Amino acid sequence: MDLSTLKIFTGNANPVLAQEIARQLGVTMGNMVATHFADGEILIKVEESVRGMDCFIVQPTCHPINDSIMELLIMLDAFHRASARRVTVVIPYYGYARQDKKIKPREPVTARLIADMITLAGASRILTVDLHAGQIQGFFDLPVDHLMAGPLIAEWVKTRVRDSDAITVVSPDVGGVARARALAELLGAPIVIIAKRRPEPNKTEVKEIIGDVQDRICIMIDDIIDTAGSITSGAQAICDLGAREVYACCTHAVFSDDALQRLHASPIEKIVVTDTIPLPDRKRGNKIEVLSVAPLLAEAIRRIHDDRSVSEMFEEYTLVGGH
Repeated sequence: MDLSTLKIFTGNANPVLAQEIARQLGVTMGNMVATHFADGEILIKVEESVRGMDCFIVQPTCHPINDSIMELLIMLDAFHRASARRVTVVIPYYGYARQDKKIKPREPVTARLIADMITLAGASRILTVDLHAGQIQGFFDLPVDHLMAGPLIAEWVKTRVRDSDAITVVSPDVGGVARARALAELLGAPIVIIAKRRPEPNKTEVKEIIGDVQDRICIMIDDIIDTAGSITSGAQAICDLGAREVYACCTHAVFSDDALQRLHASPIEKIVVTDTIPLPDRKRGNKIEVLSVAPLLAEAIRRIHDDRSVSEMFEEYTLVGGH
């Protein structure tokens, strides 16, 4: 692989992940400054030539989400005006993804709005991990490579949970059935579905549990843990029905408000997350285990740079799914 034209840059959203991706690829980080003027305006300075280069910007749109998005848009404009040959936006976590459809009158479809902004700012391609809804790929008029962290989680379960015959995969809601089914197939396990209702955003009520959890080791899987209300109420419900152990797994550890306290007070044995979003020490604890998506993203970047198939990672690696 010719690395001479490959450049990795990062904003302030998750520089540690970007640095690990660069290390995996064996390249140095691109030289760029992302800071603020005194009045809060974002200042981007690309301090090396990127003319004719294949540039990858690593920037999850996580907290502070609006700053992260604006920073990304300004970076894209800078690279576009600097005559980069191609600018691929690596968005490990795509913020506003839960606003992907209009449910009530006069609601925006903000996930589409963000996609339009990224496209207009000059992105050439998108590389992302575990979108909240797969159809968000269609919001972009650009190629999208959509990677899955489920196989990473499956490998963790296989190595850490000894009684594999007792494993049951649990979807915390009806919308996550496809994700739970995919993990269940990797583990050779049955699936249970928790039916719930949302009386308002970030509030959930468990209504029904479909399937048997009696004396089972339950692996709850979701793409995002935000306030942790849904995952913890679901865990309590299946424990009340006789589950032997409960583990919670997700790709994006948003952990808003009192999420960490809820998780530690819950009957969940271990919470397995990835580093798509940086997790500061104050959001960690003895129940939290973090898996890195850096090798996954590095291999996808390598293939994109070489104009090779990303989907072939399905065949060559058990740790990735893609589009």
